[in-house]
Amino acid sequence: MENIRPIRTEADYDWALAEIAPYFDSVPEPGSPEADRFDVLADLIAAYEAKHHAIEPLSPIELIAGFMEESGFQQSDFARVVGSASRASDS
Repeated sequence: MENIRPIRTEADYDWALAEIAPYFDSVPEPGSPEADRFDVLADLIAAYEAKHHAIEPLSPIELIAGFMEESGFQQSDFARVVGSASRASDS
């Protein structure tokens, strides 16, 4: 595989992102050398991100609050779903 290398630094990470980006516009044929290169780059990027850019999972309350904010819902909308304003406030 041409030019594959470990991702050890942010510069390496930026390089890998630039290398994988064209594959999203032109999906390689499964089983082709390009598809293999895509898979290896994706695995390297995922491993680096898991180690250096880990995203902590949201709590259920954080998830609901974020969804409501992005969707323009108010606490009163949530109260209708859960049955009462006091239950919505507890969340």
